[in-house]
Amino acid sequence: MAKGRQLKGRIRSIRNTRKITRTMELVATSKLKRAQDRVVAARPYSEALREVMADLVTPELAEGFPLLRQPKAPAQGGPRRAAVILITSNRGLAGAFNANLIKEARKRIEQLEAEGLTVDLYGLGKKGIGFFKYLGRTLAAERQDIGDRPTAEHAVEIAAPLIASYERGELASVDLVQARFLSAMQTPPATVRILPVDTGGSRREQAGAGASGKRALNYILNPSADAILQELLPLYVRNAVYRGLVETVAAEHGARRTAMKNATDNAGELIQILTRTYNRQRQAQITQEIAEIVGGAAALQG
Repeated sequence: MAKGRQLKGRIRSIRNTRKITRTMELVATSKLKRAQDRVVAARPYSEALREVMADLVTPELAEGFPLLRQPKAPAQGGPRRAAVILITSNRGLAGAFNANLIKEARKRIEQLEAEGLTVDLYGLGKKGIGFFKYLGRTLAAERQDIGDRPTAEHAVEIAAPLIASYERGELASVDLVQARFLSAMQTPPATVRILPVDTGGSRREQAGAGASGKRALNYILNPSADAILQELLPLYVRNAVYRGLVETVAAEHGARRTAMKNATDNAGELIQILTRTYNRQRQAQITQEIAEIVGGAAALQG
């Protein structure tokens, strides 16, 4: 059993650690609010883009746009390469946040390789880059400069070369491995297919099929649907990357706040246990000293 002086040293050390974890919890909470505001602002814009494209796209129109066209399988002469973008954080102390994202990326890579595709991995964030480099995997590109304040310019720089490669027929697909920010306590990893673009089907066709006895709506577009989609499709892909960046940043801060709160609570419980142990030892020592004094006085009187 540890002596009283050792217990006091441990209690002092844990209290200092608790101050650090409490401070990190407060910092993560402050950053989480700003990151959450960016997520809330990005979601309606992304959904509006999807709705507009779903209204415009028809099967005939989709064939004229490479970003909408489903590529052939590798066995049928289609592209033999696929891209996976992995977003992780540059810092740790966020529980299993980065480990879950890396696990999701490895799962997706294995699925694509099982289909006969060669996977080009794009790493965003120090933790994911470091892990795959440790495994000896060569990354197609890596970036550690985005940090916790991603911008639309960052999304453009990431998406532009991938869009160009897909339009040239060099890539079969592009997947984005990110964290979904559902709440500060729920940040599950997810794989989002950003190329080819999936608009969820034509809303005009769905409305026409489901509205028996009703006339389908016809749209008069100026400029034409082709001209609108020519601008919207690359914008939609860039926005999907940007949304993935801001959601992952918010999820990181939420995971770090949760991890630091748990660490602070655990430190408080450990301090209570050690303090009780120290008090018991001190009380036993005092009782023993009193007994020795009483015994000595009785011996002198005898």
